[in-house]
Amino acid sequence: MAYKRIGMRLSVLRKVFKNGRVLLHWAALSGKIELVQYLLDQGSPVNHPDDIGMTPLILSASAGKVQVCHLLISKGANVNSKNDEGHSSLQYAASKGWNDIVKMLLINHADINVADKRGARPLHRAASQGKTAVVKILLDFGNQLQIDAKDIYGNTALHLSCEENRIEEAKLLVSHGARLDAKNKENMTPLEVAPPQLARTLKELA
Repeated sequence: MAYKRIGMRLSVLRKVFKNGRVLLHWAALSGKIELVQYLLDQGSPVNHPDDIGMTPLILSASAGKVQVCHLLISKGANVNSKNDEGHSSLQYAASKGWNDIVKMLLINHADINVADKRGARPLHRAASQGKTAVVKILLDFGNQLQIDAKDIYGNTALHLSCEENRIEEAKLLVSHGARLDAKNKENMTPLEVAPPQLARTLKELA
Protein backbone atom coordinates (compact mmCIF):
# COMPACT_ATOMS: atom_id res chain seq x y z
CA MET A 1 0.00 0.00 0.00
CA ALA A 2 1.50 3.28 -1.14
CA TYR A 3 0.46 5.21 1.93
CA LYS A 4 2.39 2.72 4.08
CA ARG A 5 5.48 2.77 1.89
CA ILE A 6 5.80 6.53 1.76
CA GLY A 7 4.33 7.10 5.21
CA MET A 8 1.74 9.73 5.99
CA ARG A 9 2.66 12.59 8.22
CA LEU A 10 0.67 12.63 11.43
CA SER A 11 -0.50 16.14 10.63
CA VAL A 12 -2.11 14.86 7.42
CA LEU A 13 -3.65 11.83 9.10
CA ARG A 14 -5.36 14.01 11.66
CA LYS A 15 -6.06 17.06 9.54
CA VAL A 16 -9.61 18.37 9.86
CA PHE A 17 -10.93 19.63 6.52
CA LYS A 18 -13.39 22.49 5.96
CA ASN A 19 -16.43 20.28 6.36
CA GLY A 20 -15.11 18.92 9.62
CA ARG A 21 -14.06 15.59 8.18
CA VAL A 22 -10.79 13.75 8.66
CA LEU A 23 -9.29 11.20 6.26
CA LEU A 24 -11.02 8.40 8.12
CA HIS A 25 -14.41 9.76 7.03
CA TRP A 26 -13.47 9.52 3.35
CA ALA A 27 -11.88 6.10 3.71
CA ALA A 28 -14.92 4.75 5.56
CA LEU A 29 -17.37 6.20 3.05
CA SER A 30 -15.51 4.70 0.09
CA GLY A 31 -15.01 1.31 1.74
CA LYS A 32 -11.22 1.38 1.71
CA ILE A 33 -10.81 -1.23 4.44
CA GLU A 34 -6.99 -1.33 4.47
CA LEU A 35 -6.76 2.45 4.61
CA VAL A 36 -9.34 2.54 7.41
CA GLN A 37 -7.26 0.01 9.35
CA TYR A 38 -4.09 2.01 8.77
CA LEU A 39 -5.67 5.28 9.85
CA LEU A 40 -7.06 3.70 13.00
CA ASP A 41 -3.67 2.16 13.78
CA GLN A 42 -2.17 5.63 13.47
CA GLY A 43 -4.58 7.03 16.01
CA SER A 44 -7.28 8.59 13.86
CA PRO A 45 -10.30 9.21 16.17
CA VAL A 46 -12.92 6.57 15.43
CA ASN A 47 -15.89 8.68 16.56
CA HIS A 48 -14.90 12.04 15.08
CA PRO A 49 -18.05 13.90 13.84
CA ASP A 50 -17.97 16.19 10.83
CA ASP A 51 -19.75 19.55 10.68
CA ILE A 52 -23.18 17.91 10.47
CA GLY A 53 -22.47 15.18 12.99
CA MET A 54 -21.62 12.38 10.57
CA THR A 55 -19.17 9.90 12.08
CA PRO A 56 -17.14 7.41 10.04
CA LEU A 57 -19.54 4.65 11.11
CA ILE A 58 -22.63 6.60 10.05
CA LEU A 59 -21.03 7.23 6.65
CA SER A 60 -19.97 3.62 6.12
CA ALA A 61 -23.38 2.34 7.26
CA SER A 62 -25.17 4.68 4.87
CA ALA A 63 -22.95 3.50 2.02
CA GLY A 64 -23.38 -0.20 2.76
CA LYS A 65 -19.72 -0.86 3.56
CA VAL A 66 -20.09 -3.99 5.70
CA GLN A 67 -16.41 -4.72 6.35
CA VAL A 68 -15.67 -1.14 7.30
CA CYS A 69 -18.62 -1.06 9.69
CA HIS A 70 -17.39 -4.25 11.34
CA LEU A 71 -13.88 -2.86 11.73
CA LEU A 72 -15.04 0.48 13.11
CA ILE A 73 -17.31 -1.20 15.65
CA SER A 74 -14.49 -3.51 16.72
CA LYS A 75 -12.38 -0.40 17.34
CA GLY A 76 -14.97 1.22 19.57
CA ALA A 77 -17.20 3.18 17.20
CA ASN A 78 -20.36 4.38 18.93
CA VAL A 79 -23.25 2.56 17.25
CA ASN A 80 -25.74 5.06 18.65
CA SER A 81 -24.12 8.30 17.50
CA LYS A 82 -26.49 10.63 15.65
CA ASN A 83 -25.93 13.41 13.15
CA ASP A 84 -27.46 16.85 13.51
CA GLU A 85 -30.80 15.61 12.15
CA GLY A 86 -30.88 12.81 14.68
CA HIS A 87 -30.10 10.08 12.15
CA SER A 88 -28.08 7.13 13.40
CA SER A 89 -26.17 4.42 11.57
CA LEU A 90 -29.12 2.06 12.06
CA GLN A 91 -31.57 4.52 10.56
CA TYR A 92 -29.47 4.94 7.44
CA ALA A 93 -28.89 1.22 7.05
CA ALA A 94 -32.59 0.48 7.58
CA SER A 95 -33.76 3.05 5.05
CA LYS A 96 -31.32 1.81 2.40
CA GLY A 97 -31.91 -1.88 2.92
CA TRP A 98 -28.42 -2.86 4.08
CA ASN A 99 -29.58 -6.04 5.83
CA ASP A 100 -26.20 -7.27 7.07
CA ILE A 101 -25.34 -3.89 8.54
CA VAL A 102 -28.72 -3.66 10.26
CA LYS A 103 -28.10 -7.06 11.88
CA MET A 104 -24.55 -6.11 12.85
CA LEU A 105 -25.64 -2.88 14.49
CA LEU A 106 -28.45 -4.54 16.42
CA ILE A 107 -26.16 -7.32 17.66
CA ASN A 108 -23.79 -4.60 18.85
CA HIS A 109 -26.52 -2.90 20.88
CA ALA A 110 -27.73 -0.21 18.51
CA ASP A 111 -30.98 1.31 19.79
CA ILE A 112 -33.73 -0.33 17.74
CA ASN A 113 -36.14 2.48 18.65
CA VAL A 114 -33.80 5.42 18.04
CA ALA A 115 -35.74 8.49 16.87
CA ASP A 116 -34.57 11.35 14.67
CA LYS A 117 -35.69 14.96 15.05
CA ARG A 118 -38.99 14.14 13.36
CA GLY A 119 -39.58 11.17 15.60
CA ALA A 120 -38.97 8.63 12.85
CA ARG A 121 -37.55 5.29 13.97
CA PRO A 122 -35.70 2.67 11.90
CA LEU A 123 -39.01 0.82 11.49
CA HIS A 124 -40.66 3.95 10.07
CA ARG A 125 -37.87 4.33 7.56
CA ALA A 126 -37.74 0.71 6.46
CA ALA A 127 -41.51 0.36 6.21
CA SER A 128 -41.98 3.55 4.21
CA GLN A 129 -39.08 2.75 1.86
CA GLY A 130 -40.30 -0.77 1.10
CA LYS A 131 -37.34 -2.56 2.69
CA THR A 132 -39.15 -5.81 3.46
CA ALA A 133 -36.13 -7.75 4.71
CA VAL A 134 -35.18 -4.98 7.13
CA VAL A 135 -38.74 -4.82 8.46
CA LYS A 136 -38.54 -8.57 9.11
CA ILE A 137 -35.20 -8.20 10.89
CA LEU A 138 -36.52 -5.44 13.13
CA LEU A 139 -39.73 -7.32 13.93
CA ASP A 140 -37.87 -10.51 14.76
CA PHE A 141 -35.15 -8.92 16.89
CA GLY A 142 -36.21 -9.61 20.45
CA ASN A 143 -39.13 -7.89 22.14
CA GLN A 144 -37.73 -4.36 22.44
CA LEU A 145 -39.25 -2.99 19.24
CA GLN A 146 -41.98 -0.40 19.77
CA ILE A 147 -44.09 -1.35 16.78
CA ASP A 148 -46.67 1.40 17.27
CA ALA A 149 -44.23 4.23 18.05
CA LYS A 150 -45.30 7.52 16.46
CA ASP A 151 -43.33 10.25 14.73
CA ILE A 152 -44.01 13.93 15.39
CA TYR A 153 -46.94 13.78 12.97
CA GLY A 154 -48.51 10.93 14.90
CA ASN A 155 -47.75 8.38 12.21
CA THR A 156 -46.80 4.82 13.06
CA ALA A 157 -44.75 2.66 10.72
CA LEU A 158 -48.04 1.13 9.60
CA HIS A 159 -49.42 4.55 8.68
CA LEU A 160 -46.41 5.18 6.47
CA SER A 161 -46.39 1.78 4.81
CA CYS A 162 -50.11 2.14 4.06
CA GLU A 163 -49.70 5.67 2.75
CA GLU A 164 -46.91 4.52 0.42
CA ASN A 165 -48.83 1.36 -0.55
CA ARG A 166 -46.03 -0.86 0.72
CA ILE A 167 -48.16 -3.99 0.74
CA GLU A 168 -45.71 -6.57 2.11
CA GLU A 169 -44.46 -4.24 4.82
CA ALA A 170 -48.00 -3.37 5.92
CA LYS A 171 -48.99 -7.04 6.03
CA LEU A 172 -45.93 -7.89 8.10
CA LEU A 173 -46.67 -5.14 10.57
CA VAL A 174 -50.30 -6.16 11.01
CA SER A 175 -49.37 -9.83 11.38
CA HIS A 176 -47.01 -8.79 14.20
CA GLY A 177 -49.70 -6.86 16.03
CA ALA A 178 -49.45 -3.31 14.70
CA ARG A 179 -52.62 -1.41 15.54
CA LEU A 180 -55.03 -0.62 12.74
CA ASP A 181 -56.89 1.87 14.93
CA ALA A 182 -53.92 4.10 15.80
CA LYS A 183 -54.64 7.71 14.84
CA ASN A 184 -52.18 10.31 13.62
CA LYS A 185 -52.43 14.06 14.20
CA GLU A 186 -54.88 14.33 11.31
CA ASN A 187 -57.08 11.87 13.21
CA MET A 188 -56.60 9.21 10.54
CA THR A 189 -55.91 5.51 11.00
CA PRO A 190 -53.66 3.38 8.77
CA LEU A 191 -56.75 1.97 7.07
CA GLU A 192 -57.91 5.48 6.21
CA VAL A 193 -54.64 6.43 4.53
CA ALA A 194 -54.29 3.11 2.71
CA PRO A 195 -55.49 2.49 -0.86
CA PRO A 196 -58.82 0.59 -0.80
CA GLN A 197 -57.40 -2.78 -1.86
CA LEU A 198 -54.68 -2.67 0.78
CA ALA A 199 -57.19 -1.62 3.43
CA ARG A 200 -59.36 -4.64 2.59
CA THR A 201 -56.35 -6.96 2.74
CA LEU A 202 -55.30 -5.66 6.14
CA LYS A 203 -58.81 -5.98 7.56
CA GLU A 204 -58.79 -9.64 6.56
CA LEU A 205 -55.45 -10.17 8.32
CA ALA A 206 -56.50 -8.51 11.57
